[in-house]
Amino acid sequence: MPVGLLSLISADLRVSLAAVGLLVTGYGLTVAVVSLPVAHVTRSIPRRHVLSGLLGLLVLASWVCALGPVSYGLLLVARVATALAQALFWAVMGPVAVGLFPPERRGRIIGLLSVGGSLATVLGVPAGTWLGGHGGWRAPFLVLGALALVSLVAVAVLLPTSPPEAGHAAYGVRPDARRFAVVLVTTALSVTGAFAGFTYVVPFLGEVSGFSRDSAGALLMVFGVAGPAGIAAAGPLLDRFPRGTLIVPVAAQAAALLGLYAGGRNQAVTVAMLMLLGASVGPVFMATQSQVLQVAPGRSELALAANSAAFNAGVAAGALTGGALLSVTGVRGTFLVGGLLTAGALAVLVWPGASGSGGSARRAHSTPGPASFLRKLLT
Repeated sequence: MPVGLLSLISADLRVSLAAVGLLVTGYGLTVAVVSLPVAHVTRSIPRRHVLSGLLGLLVLASWVCALGPVSYGLLLVARVATALAQALFWAVMGPVAVGLFPPERRGRIIGLLSVGGSLATVLGVPAGTWLGGHGGWRAPFLVLGALALVSLVAVAVLLPTSPPEAGHAAYGVRPDARRFAVVLVTTALSVTGAFAGFTYVVPFLGEVSGFSRDSAGALLMVFGVAGPAGIAAAGPLLDRFPRGTLIVPVAAQAAALLGLYAGGRNQAVTVAMLMLLGASVGPVFMATQSQVLQVAPGRSELALAANSAAFNAGVAAGALTGGALLSVTGVRGTFLVGGLLTAGALAVLVWPGASGSGGSARRAHSTPGPASFLRKLLT
C-alpha cells in the first residue's frame, strides 16, 4: 500500500523519503525472516482460527494507520504487524483452499488464488494511490481495513473448523526433499533476478528507451495487466504439466530481462519485453507454490512459508543488488545481471537429476545433508 503514497506520507509526517521507503523494505524483510518460524509456532492451531486472527490483525493495523494522529514510529509498527499477518496468511491459505476441493484440482485452485493476488497488485496500488491523492494517505488504509473486516467475517462464519493436519492438502502428494530444495533455489534466484532489474525500470524507461516521464505509468500498467493474463493462461495447466509450467515462465523471464538489456533502446522491443516479463513473473511464483504442494517433505504450510520467505528474500536481495550495480554498470546493466541470475535459476531447474523422485525423500530419513535438514525443519 505505501508504494504509491511515499511522498504523501513523507510530507505529512515530516520525515525523509528514504525513511518512508523503509516501510516497504522493512515489510519485505519481516515477511522473509518470520514466515517459517511463525508457521511452525502456529502449526497445531485450527486454520479457521488462524486466518480469522490474521485478518483481525490486518484490520487493527490498517485502522491504526487511518484513525487519529500517527507518528512515524507507530506507522512502522503497524506495517510490521501487517507483515507478520501476511507472512503466515499465504502459507496457510493455500492448503486451506486446496483442501476444500478434490486432490486433482490442486493446480487449478492455486491458479485461482494467484489470479486474486495478482489482480490485487495490479488494481490495489493504483487505486490506493488515487484514493490517497484525493482523500489523504490515511484513506486507503481505512478502506483496506474495511475490506479486511468483510473477509474476516466471511472466513469466521463460512470456513469449516478442522485440525490443521487433516485433509489431503496438509502434506505433499509426492514428498521429495531434493525437489523441494530445487524449487526454493529457483524461487530465490528468479525473484532476485527479476527485482535486480525491475526495481529500476522507471529510470531505465527514461534513460535507455527514451520514454517520457508521463509514459511510465501507462507502461507499468502494460506490465501489470500482462501478469494476470499469464497466470490465467498457465493456471489451468498446472495439474497436467507441473514441470513445464515452471520451466517455461522462468525461461521467458530470462529472455525478457536479457531482451531489455539487448534491445531496450528500441521502444517497440521495450514494450514487448515488458509484456513478456509481466506475463512470466507471476506464473513463476504460482508454479513454485503448486510444486511445493506436490513435493513438500513435511507439512505443506511450513513448506509454503519457506517458499514465501525465499520470495521475499529475493525481492530484498534483488533491489540491493540492482542498487549496488547502478554506479558500476548503469541502469541497463541491472537487467543484464537480472537476466543472468534468472538463467541460473533455469539451469538449476533443468539440471539432470533436479526433477528428483519419491525415493529421494525416503533417503532423506537416513542420509544426512540439506535434504534431510529440510525434511526435519518442515515436520
